[in-house]
This record gives sequence, structure tokens and C-alpha cells, in this order.
Amino acid sequence: MAMAGLINRVFDGVDPAGLASGYGTPLYVMSEDEITRRIRAVKACFDDKYERCKTHFAAKAFLSRDMLRILAREDIGLDVVSGGELFLASGMNFPPDKITLHGNSKSPSEISAGLEYGVGKLVCDSVDEIMSIDEIAGATNRRADILIRVNPGVEGNTHKHMLTSGGRTKFGLTPAMAREALVICRKLRNVSPVGFHFHVGSQLMTPETHLAALETVLELISDTKAAGFETQVLDMGGGFGVSYTDDDAPAPIEAFVEPMVRRAEEFCRSRGLARPFLVIEPGRYIAGPAGVTLYTVCSVKNIPGVTTYVGVDGGYPDNPRPALYEARYSAVVVGKNNGPLKHTTIAGKCCESGDIIIRDIMLPEVRRGDVIAVLCTGAYNHSMSNNYNKNPIPAVVVISGGKPRLSVRRQTYEEIFARDL
Repeated sequence: MAMAGLINRVFDGVDPAGLASGYGTPLYVMSEDEITRRIRAVKACFDDKYERCKTHFAAKAFLSRDMLRILAREDIGLDVVSGGELFLASGMNFPPDKITLHGNSKSPSEISAGLEYGVGKLVCDSVDEIMSIDEIAGATNRRADILIRVNPGVEGNTHKHMLTSGGRTKFGLTPAMAREALVICRKLRNVSPVGFHFHVGSQLMTPETHLAALETVLELISDTKAAGFETQVLDMGGGFGVSYTDDDAPAPIEAFVEPMVRRAEEFCRSRGLARPFLVIEPGRYIAGPAGVTLYTVCSVKNIPGVTTYVGVDGGYPDNPRPALYEARYSAVVVGKNNGPLKHTTIAGKCCESGDIIIRDIMLPEVRRGDVIAVLCTGAYNHSMSNNYNKNPIPAVVVISGGKPRLSVRRQTYEEIFARDL
């Protein structure tokens, strides 16, 4: 989707400048209609097309009470990776059987909270974690269904900090270690392994890595079946890419999902196996293009022969991704569609040379007081926001049917320092 078309779909006739003046900036703007469209697109090629398939939303991409209401209405599951995400979901009475608790280093309190709420499954990243879950479950007379996270050993074409499979990643167990974990599980009384999980990385543009990883895990399923273990569930992760700029060309969601389902069915049929219940967990794909961040320009500084720096009232605290991942974005100057373009760098306000939102973008002339909209910020922006330099976390406005509503209010200075003694 062209980025210009995307911004029209997010705002749905609502004036961005009016939102900026009415709610202040920086401001996260999310389109409920776009989130819904993308959820339904995923379900159309997975949940609704194939039997025994279920989409879960990866909460780490974007989570709020409004988002949980949308997920519940659209009948998809939820993957949480922290006690905080679980706390919000449980406070909204999100169905516990539709929740999977992830995380490579869950604390005892997080495990206890998951068991107490009755989450459907816990994804285990190590034998130590399996032992911890068994002990905690036993102390409270509970039994936990677990998925063993497998590192299939393949690496996707993405930034190194977004790789979650391969020789150097912290996530998961090798297939040999996963087989050993199953042997250990037989000796435990309070955990029930029901299948496997894998996730190869994030912001992947083509499905080859997913399919290579799937092949490895399918062989593991076959091997462990021969040893007496029946895989009931296979979670194939997410990581499906989206367009941050017009140069990005991600494969459509069905190009990832449908070949994986077909291959799982073909493999299981050829080996005489029952095909497991399949799960995918998109986060960025659903939330990313549904969000835009609005900033107000505070200063413009032209350095001849270098660039024009446009200083805005946000940056690293509301979007650390450019500094962390060298992430690229598109942007528009609200109300300025014509005129000559010039090389511009959108600079954040923090005292960090790395606080650059977009480097060397072509924009029309920008002046102090203008509003800039940075596109495709719905995923990993609000969820990664922070108080660096003691900046408050921005508000979130949701647009639905062309009408905006405040969804998450702006943090105050008093709230930042409320814990100080």
C-alpha cells in the first residue's frame, strides 16, 4: 500500500492538525477500522480458511484497553510476554484460555500470575523454566500446559536485533535440547507438554525463512512422535513484514500463511501424523500500519552542504526504534502537499546524537509550528515508549468511523515522579 493511501485510511477524514491542537503532541493516532481490516485479512487466509487454526495477537506490538476490546470482539487470541501485559488483559477479563504467556525469562511472580489466571498455555524457553513452572504449579495444585520453544537454527533477512532464530540468539532450544526437555517433562507431575513453538524474527519480507524453520520443526514433530510424544499444538510465530516506506515490498500475509499450512498438512499426511492445531502470532502486521505519530516542529536549522534539521517535540522517548534498529519511516508535513522538496532530517529532542527520527527525507519547506505525521508507528512505539530525559509518555487517540476518541491519556510530570521518596 502506498504510504499516501495509508495516511488517508488512518485519519479517515479527521484533520490531523485539529488532532494535534486538540490533544497536544507528540500524539499517537490509531485507526480502529484499519486494525479491524487487518485482523480480518489474517483470519480470512488462516482461521476461516483452514480447520484447527487460530490467530493470536502479539501484545508486545501494541496493547491498551481499547485494543483488548477490539481483539475480543474479533475473536482472536492474545500472546503476552510480561506480568504487565497479563495484568491489563486479566483486568479486562480477556478469556484466559485464549492467552499464551511467552517470555524467555519469566519471573516466578509472572508464572504464578499466569497460572492463577488460568492462561491457556505457557511457552517455555529452557529446561530451567520448565522446572520452575512445575514447582510453582505444584505448590498451588495446578497443572500447566506448555509449549517448548524451538530454535530452528535459521536466520532471517532482518536487523540483527530482530533475529530470534540462529546460532547466537538467546531464544529457544535446539531440536536436540527440545527432545531432552520432553524426556525431563515425563518425570514431572505438574506440566503437560502439548507442542512446540518457533519464531524466526521480525519484519521479514518473504516467507522462505518461515518455511525453512517449519521444515526443521516438522521433522522434530515426526521424531518425537516415534518416541511416543503426540504434538497437539504448533505455534509458528509471526514476524510478517509491513511497509515503512515506499521502498519496502513485503509479501502479502497469505504468501506467508498459506504455504506454511499446506506444508504442515502435506508433511503430516506423508508421515501418517495428525496435523497439529496451528497458531500464528502477528503483532506488527496488525498494529503497525494502523498508527501514525504527530509531532509539532519546534525549530528549523539549515546547515549548508549538510542538511536541514527539523527539530520536533518528541523522538527517542516515543519512538526508540531508529536508534535501536536503524528503523526507517515515512513522513508528511500536514497541510503541505506542494512546493519544491529539499533534503531534511527530522531530529528528536533528546540529548543524544542518535535521536534522529528520519534522516535525509525529501520534504517541502518546513517551518516552526508545522505538524509532521510519521507513518506506520502503530507497533513498537507506544509499547516501547519511555521517560528518557524525563519526558512524559504521549497520549493515544483512536479513530473509528471518522470519529476520534481519547484512548490513553498523556502522562503527567507528577506521574513520572510519583514513586520518588
